[in-house]
Amino acid sequence: MPELPEVETVVRGMAQVLPGLKVTAVEGIAPMEAVGKQVQSVRRYGKFIILDFSDGMLFIHLGMTGQLMVSSDTSKFTRGRLLFEGATVRYDDIRKFGKMFWDTHYPKRGPDPLELTPEEFIALAKRRKTRIKALLLDQSALRGMGNIYTDEALFHAKIHPCASAAKLSRARLATLHQCTREILREAIAAGGSSISDYVDARGEKGGYQLRHQVYGKHGQPCPICGTVLQRMLVTQRGTTFCPRCQTR
Repeated sequence: MPELPEVETVVRGMAQVLPGLKVTAVEGIAPMEAVGKQVQSVRRYGKFIILDFSDGMLFIHLGMTGQLMVSSDTSKFTRGRLLFEGATVRYDDIRKFGKMFWDTHYPKRGPDPLELTPEEFIALAKRRKTRIKALLLDQSALRGMGNIYTDEALFHAKIHPCASAAKLSRARLATLHQCTREILREAIAAGGSSISDYVDARGEKGGYQLRHQVYGKHGQPCPICGTVLQRMLVTQRGTTFCPRCQTR
């Protein structure tokens, strides 16, 4: 599933093209409310891509396999298109878990990890009696994180995914906050991670998957200590970690 860095990459690509353009027509699942209206800005809200209009917002969630591209072509997986004066945005989705909808209010989500201060992050974790990976994945607690960057951040911070969020020391939580922000920013700079279907607004793959340390690498040696990386389920999500480097 495209996560914060992938969505941010798509948003930045769309923001270079769409502001100021008027929607002339929509096709497929694209909502009719946007027709005849001018895009004011393109933003990210957690894992949502938002097109701002004067009287509302068009929300786009890429789901598991969604692709949003500036392209006038179509494919057998095209589920919707936004036609503008001078551009066309196409939404493809193989598994059909993504969505597009019009609203004037935001879905309820937690704060953005790139906007939280260390103290705010520590306070958030200390209030939650849950496993730290579960906390990071909980969109009502923190919006935008997903399986890839949660595994990577916990590895870099040397924290076991099942560690109790509330029981972690302030120092370790501060380290996790810093690692999370650094990894997210590095992934954005690399254009995101293309594990399967993700591409940016130009249809090009990201490059951060080449820098993953643990995600999807169970059974391989830890890049730090050489111990075999293990896999388990946390909140029904496959989780890769080093049993030696990452402690509770």
